[in-house]
Amino acid sequence: MTQTDRTLGTAALPDVISSYLEAHQSRRLDAAIGSYTADASVTDEGKTYTGADEIRAWLARSASVYTYTMHKTAAEKIDDDHYDVTHHLEGNFPGGHVDLHFRFTLLHGRIARLVIEE
Repeated sequence: MTQTDRTLGTAALPDVISSYLEAHQSRRLDAAIGSYTADASVTDEGKTYTGADEIRAWLARSASVYTYTMHKTAAEKIDDDHYDVTHHLEGNFPGGHVDLHFRFTLLHGRIARLVIEE
């Protein structure tokens, strides 16, 4: 499979990822949390958050610390359970803009792991 074959339009993402990203961006915590497995983990800025309570606290904190806009610039299917979605963020955080990879691992149609990194 070539790189081009794996590159997806954002409409081709699994529903759980599309729904999560929309909820994350609109800061709807309950909807975002509902996309995860019970024992899911999120790694952001080198720190890992495990389970609904820690992930909810991370989402709430990240929504309240900075104001930013986020838009998808690329999406890639690695295999049936792994997706990499690139976002461009602009806002009042240090540096003002960044491109981040949201690396998703799915399990039984839900998000089991999310790693956010440059």
